[in-house]
Amino acid sequence: MTLSILWFLIIGLLFAIFLFLEGFDFGVGMATRLIAHDLDEREALMASIGPHWDGNETWLVTAGGAMFASLPLWYASLFSGYYYLLMLVLVGLIIRGVSFEFTKHAETKAGKNIWLWAFFLGSVIPPFLLCMMLLSMVQGIPMNANGDAFPKFFDVVNWLSLVGGVAGVLLSLVHGLNFIRLRLDGPLRDRARALNKIVYPILFAGEVVFAVLVFFQTDFFTKRFASSLLITVLIVLFSLLGYYGVLKNHEGWSFAGSGLSLSMVIVLLFNGLFPRVMIATNPAHSILIKTAANSHYTLTIMTIVACVLVPIILIYFIWSYTLFTKRINPKGNTVKY
Repeated sequence: MTLSILWFLIIGLLFAIFLFLEGFDFGVGMATRLIAHDLDEREALMASIGPHWDGNETWLVTAGGAMFASLPLWYASLFSGYYYLLMLVLVGLIIRGVSFEFTKHAETKAGKNIWLWAFFLGSVIPPFLLCMMLLSMVQGIPMNANGDAFPKFFDVVNWLSLVGGVAGVLLSLVHGLNFIRLRLDGPLRDRARALNKIVYPILFAGEVVFAVLVFFQTDFFTKRFASSLLITVLIVLFSLLGYYGVLKNHEGWSFAGSGLSLSMVIVLLFNGLFPRVMIATNPAHSILIKTAANSHYTLTIMTIVACVLVPIILIYFIWSYTLFTKRINPKGNTVKY
């Protein structure tokens, strides 16, 4: 039981890291149509995440793989119940991934523009749909005693899931704009800051609506009032830290605040789920961590492997980011993507 809870927490951590790292990638992609004025500036924005985006996506793959190996019943129920939604997320990620290569090799301005639009759309669709899925899941969906999930249209598309999807997009956008201020020189930095001064107040209003809907449409505050309230407050406080960094032009504070607020959304959801992994409309059919877990032997082997590999992966990620600290000039861009 202890190892199954550990892997539940590890999976939550992997999703949180994914949102922190891939969140700014999504935001930069959105910014290509919001603050960039020409092809050079759009390609410079793309180049700013060129060395990192594919590595950042591996955290999502790792989270899915860890779920499959450690809590297979959760994996089977979630991925079958939300099959079509996850396929659309995958399509969005594929479109965004190939846009890097096709933009680079397009021979005409029109061709580059088409793939830059694909880059934009591939940056909006995944965070919106992923957050929709997560907020749908925690409200409770129709399931049978075998763990088979049968969410209907309005189980997936409702006020909380839509607000959650929009919040995921806005949080990614402000995170991406804060990353741009760290990585680019010239007018794009100023435009990113100016746009964030507009987006942050909208985000705060959205967070209030989100908190109210979570209170009324989930059992988070009924079952875990203190921790749910604390995490909700932390989401707002980290957002305020990011906004403070924007107002005072402290780029590091802005980036840390927006990234942590994104990650804390996952903390809120996993805190509310525990000790369940899937919430059924009929509480008797909800899947518990202990029910979804693989064998003790499998979890033991996975834990040993994780203790060896995770530090190596973290060292590599830190090293790779230290290699690309020089700011990019949109009019003299030499960074490859």
